[in-house]
Amino acid sequence: MKEGKRALGDKLVLFIAHGFGAGLIPFAPGTFGTLAGYGWIYLLLLFECKWIYLAGIVVGFFAAVWIGGRAEKILDAKDPGSIVIDEVAALPLAFLPPVFLNALGARTPAFGSYFSHGELNASTVVLPFLLFRLFDILKPLGINGLQKLPGGWGLVTDDFLAALYSAALLFFYSWVMGVGEVRAFR
Repeated sequence: MKEGKRALGDKLVLFIAHGFGAGLIPFAPGTFGTLAGYGWIYLLLLFECKWIYLAGIVVGFFAAVWIGGRAEKILDAKDPGSIVIDEVAALPLAFLPPVFLNALGARTPAFGSYFSHGELNASTVVLPFLLFRLFDILKPLGINGLQKLPGGWGLVTDDFLAALYSAALLFFYSWVMGVGEVRAFR
């Protein structure tokens, strides 16, 4: 009985760790896992509250560490390409600048709003994705070294640092370009 439950639990862990199937795509699983991260962003923005969004980033981090570490044990492999929960969980951090720059107080726009305001599309949807993928693939500035951490910590922390660098660069870009003066959501 326990073995049957454990097998079902292992299957559930792997399903989530594989980004609900995105990580099983035979080419560019990390990119497809990152795309699946927009689903997590969508869920976090349902509440239209930046504090819930931030809490979701933190919860996502620790959940990804646990799920990713467990999946590595199940698969008996260190950071296999099919595990993309790290990309899914990290993308909301890379997307933080658009969320905060478009918030009115604690209230954030709903996810669909980021697609419906013409001039903001590139900076709010595409740019966080591209920067995150760039930092995640190249792994500069100490990102690569974090993969040596044990278990799920090594799997997830490098992606979160890549997302943090992406967010910092986006905040800087927004400041330079004057995007911080929110026009579309007033």
